[in-house]
Amino acid sequence: MRQAIEEGYILDVLRNYTTYKVAWQLAQQAAKADTEVDAKKAKTKLAHWVKLHDYNIAQKVQVIVEHFREHVAGLLGGQAKAMVVTASRKEAVRYKRGFDKYITLRGYSGLSAMVAFSGEVEFSAQDPNVEGLLGDKFSEGGMNPGLKGRDMRKAFDTDEYQVMIVAQKFQTGFDQPKLCAMYVDKPLGGVECVQTLSRLNRTHRGKSATYVLDFVNDTDEILKAFQEYYQTATLLDLSDSGHIWMLEEKLKQSGIFTMTEVTHFAEVFYIKSKSEAALSNVMKPARDRWEGCYKEAQQAADKARVIFERTKKTNDPVLIANAEGELKELDFLGGFKADLRSFARYYEFMSQIVDYDSTDLEKLSLFARHLYRLLRESTPEDDPIDLSSVELSHYRLSVLKQQDLLLVRDGQQGLQAGSDVGTRKARDKKEEFLSQIIARLNDVFVSDGLTENDLLDYARTITNKVSENEAVMHQIRNNSAKQALLGDFASAVMESADAHQNQMNQVLSNKTIAADFGRIVFDLLVAQMKAGQVGQGPPSSQRR
Repeated sequence: MRQAIEEGYILDVLRNYTTYKVAWQLAQQAAKADTEVDAKKAKTKLAHWVKLHDYNIAQKVQVIVEHFREHVAGLLGGQAKAMVVTASRKEAVRYKRGFDKYITLRGYSGLSAMVAFSGEVEFSAQDPNVEGLLGDKFSEGGMNPGLKGRDMRKAFDTDEYQVMIVAQKFQTGFDQPKLCAMYVDKPLGGVECVQTLSRLNRTHRGKSATYVLDFVNDTDEILKAFQEYYQTATLLDLSDSGHIWMLEEKLKQSGIFTMTEVTHFAEVFYIKSKSEAALSNVMKPARDRWEGCYKEAQQAADKARVIFERTKKTNDPVLIANAEGELKELDFLGGFKADLRSFARYYEFMSQIVDYDSTDLEKLSLFARHLYRLLRESTPEDDPIDLSSVELSHYRLSVLKQQDLLLVRDGQQGLQAGSDVGTRKARDKKEEFLSQIIARLNDVFVSDGLTENDLLDYARTITNKVSENEAVMHQIRNNSAKQALLGDFASAVMESADAHQNQMNQVLSNKTIAADFGRIVFDLLVAQMKAGQVGQGPPSSQRR
């Protein structure tokens, strides 16, 4: 990497690296009953809930769009491109909707984003801000109507699109020299980090610098990942090229798939006009087998843990043996999923230096890589953790540091060689009250102290909703507060309060409070217009 950078074959993508810090705080409605939940699942689900929250996405979209317009759009004679890397397909869908909304609100012409992900995405009632989303399935084709069947790579190379929002797709193996910026909202590590950020390193006439804005990762970890490949990538130990055969046999003996299904998948995969739906259909039998077995094993494991607790005093060897047997099934299914990923990665690495001369290995590698992504240990519908009482009360997105990450000679530690694949063990469930988990998460994410300015209060939320009503905004732009409050404005405020029933009841029950509250929202909207935070509407000459 060092020689390629010095001789100008690639660019150093760690220059102009900006990291952001996200601080947030959750609140729980007091009226809702507090319940005991699986602590690990709850923490994961709460973090995912915040990631998908409209306010979180909207703040990041604003940063991305404004940075692109100020620093990137003018590069390469106006042909510069950018990529947004998300952690999930749901996030990619939210980002695409957020981009379209913000660009329209600000009236930015000549800026368009496409979104790339596999399969279909469906939101559940457990996700935040799902009004208008439930019951709809979002697909790559449906969210990119302008493609009209064209290949995404070719369409992105035109002047029609400037930003590509991705979820796993195009993070590796995508060669677009016009990429000048990357916005990262996904944890990256190891070789995936290097492969992802290296989408930027292609040279192009007039391209002298790149930009990375990272909302998630620590710069020390990014440097560590790149350092291994900077000068001399050294293996700390020898890799056993024969290990791939043992992994292959282990997967084939699982009973989750057949080699006939693997061969069929490979045939469909190499059809140029294939669709993601066609690939998913081929893998559906294997996916259904695994998920059905996993659900049964999870239920059996939950019962087994109860038995363990009951038999601690009696120490009944028969009951203990039965419980251990139930847990082993869950271990096996979790291990199968891990083995799929290990096989695909190990084959991808070793096949570059070893000629295995086996089409079966190549087919199974393709199948394993795609099947792994489809296996879900649980879905929001299956998960009993209820987050309907949770609200995002505070939020802050701020620049942490802008710097050049400097690689050094002989700074690598060495790459670990491939080794035997470990099989996951079913973990013991630890239960806590949801309120306790929220409190601990708040301690982690607000260590620098959130202030009243970071409060996402009721009035501010309603203000944002009302600002989307163009008829009301027209009244505000052209009337005094007293006149505006007599028109459609008051009705719009009340209609926007459906998600905040308690506060709305307080406003509706007292005319004085209602009038004062309406004035607060009016003043906030006027302040936002003056600051350029909401649409200013058409020029005065075009207003009625």
